[in-house]
Amino acid sequence: MSDSFDTGRPHPARVYDVLLGGKDNFAADRAAAAEGLRANPNAATAPLQNRAFMRRTVRFLSDAGIRQFLDIGTGLPTSPTVHEVAQAADPSARIVYVDNDPLVLAHARALLTGTPEGRTAYIDADLRDPEKILTETRRVLDFGEPVGVLLFAVLHFLGDDADPYGIVARLMAELPSGSHLVVSHITADHDPEAWARFAEIMRRQGIDSRLRDRVEVARFFNGLEPVGPGVVPILQWRPEEQTGFTDAQVALYGGVARKR
Repeated sequence: MSDSFDTGRPHPARVYDVLLGGKDNFAADRAAAAEGLRANPNAATAPLQNRAFMRRTVRFLSDAGIRQFLDIGTGLPTSPTVHEVAQAADPSARIVYVDNDPLVLAHARALLTGTPEGRTAYIDADLRDPEKILTETRRVLDFGEPVGVLLFAVLHFLGDDADPYGIVARLMAELPSGSHLVVSHITADHDPEAWARFAEIMRRQGIDSRLRDRVEVARFFNGLEPVGPGVVPILQWRPEEQTGFTDAQVALYGGVARKR
């Protein structure tokens, strides 16, 4: 999660863009993705299914009455975006995007525009700095009303030494009752060898990731009220259709919980 604009070094957001089939990336990002895919071809399946999980969970939050969203680790814009899903449900919905890659910032300013009735905003910040995120977000969102905090495929870039559980708890502590937390997180539970190889290749490219098991992912929701079906492989979180993929191919746990 480097915040320097170094095109010679892969960045998680741009590697993710490669895996999604995007074009907003550089040679170093494409090389890192290609090496990772050689180690584990399923690495391209996970991002696509993560986007589907985003659509389902944001629609669920919208149906639950959430009209404010804080999306941390936004990545490069891929339609449908969070605000497109949320504002389709209610054009007055407000969305704050957070990322720390300058290329993401440039694209976000150009492309992440919402409805006239609602609002979209972008914060250039790192997940490791929750105080900055909260301070900047207060300028756009009303912390007197529930907020949906979205952490899609980003927490695995924080090692245990960064205190990711403390960061999530700090973000949720600032928000009122009725707020929701959504998390998706890579795991090696279903195919340890393949995903360990992929993680090691990314580490050698300068992108560290921490593969957590189901119990470790569930810890992010401590103190919150789980929404059924709980923390499960994302293919099993309120699926709308059969994908033909397996949990081992997608390798992401996901869950939603509500602050009492």
